[in-house]
Amino acid sequence: MREIAPGLFQWSAFHEGIRHDVSSYYFSDGGALIDPLLPAEGFEGGGDPMEWFADHGPPRAIVLSNRHHYRHSGRLVEAFAIPVRASRPGMHEFSSEQRVEPFDFGDELQGGVIAHEVGAICPDETALEIPSARAVALADGLVRWGAPDDPIGFVPDFLLGDDPEDVKKGLLASFERLLELDFEHLLLAHGSPLVGDGKERLREFAGQAPR
Repeated sequence: MREIAPGLFQWSAFHEGIRHDVSSYYFSDGGALIDPLLPAEGFEGGGDPMEWFADHGPPRAIVLSNRHHYRHSGRLVEAFAIPVRASRPGMHEFSSEQRVEPFDFGDELQGGVIAHEVGAICPDETALEIPSARAVALADGLVRWGAPDDPIGFVPDFLLGDDPEDVKKGLLASFERLLELDFEHLLLAHGSPLVGDGKERLREFAGQAPR
């Protein structure tokens, strides 16, 4: 667990399904967890995750950047009796027992988090803006699979459906809309966050990617 900006925390954990580390986030000032996956061995230097969250909050809601990122939300719901929110187009993914509540693009969620439509890669792909932390969280539309300082990019074409180039064009159009927002930090679900220069890195990527 590391604090990447005042009141904004990031941690990594190994995802058994995709056999890769993923990132999760906690905006403690607003009580919002984003795409939480708990590490099997606990937080490095921070011990038991549930105790850590209880001491730094506790959290008041979980917000998902797309329907595939429910991850360990159920364990956190059980521990803290908090709601899980997900984009309405992805609600078919969840069972009634999971008790996920829908949000619409444009809604203001827990802690002032604002949901923006990304789409293209899937209908429920969402960018989560945290205005007071000057951060934007992305789901699967932009990743960096390797080392923390590797460049950002799209997922491989075989994960982008029947027309990868059309999906990429749609994502780039969405990124250009996101660049109208005021933010510094880009929070990736797959890969380390870009802290301080996230908007500039996104602008560079959107400008250099093939159309």
